[in-house]
Amino acid sequence: MILGIGFVAAFLLMEGCAWLAHKYVMHGFLWSVHKDHHQPTGSVFQKNDLFFLIFAIPSLLSIMFGMMKGAHGLTGIGFGIAAYGIAYFLVHDILIHRRFNWFDKIQNRYFKAVRRAHRVHHEKPFKEDGESFGMLYIPRKFYKE
Repeated sequence: MILGIGFVAAFLLMEGCAWLAHKYVMHGFLWSVHKDHHQPTGSVFQKNDLFFLIFAIPSLLSIMFGMMKGAHGLTGIGFGIAAYGIAYFLVHDILIHRRFNWFDKIQNRYFKAVRRAHRVHHEKPFKEDGESFGMLYIPRKFYKE
């Protein structure tokens, strides 16, 4: 039970953490790492890909220490962070940026809104004046055709 509560809470809270990290870290003092995501170099891998460590390390440590200490809530939190990371990879890297040719035929209203919000985010190639920093929570205005 505690494992499940920690999992769900961590997964849901990760959207806020990701939004804050994107707006204030990636578009802030670590813009030099995130910049190649907005101004592509043509390389398959980007410096921006290093940001997965920001979330992977706490996830791994939470799972590891939670299992070692029998702290099911901590283990659940670690798995919730990991699940958000998987969702991020599937939605951001595959569905939006098409790094792999999966999900090409999806025409779901929600996923169209996700793509639209992310396109608006990328309209400005610089760190200032950004919009739509989240990934899974999409404001209503992006659902309109």
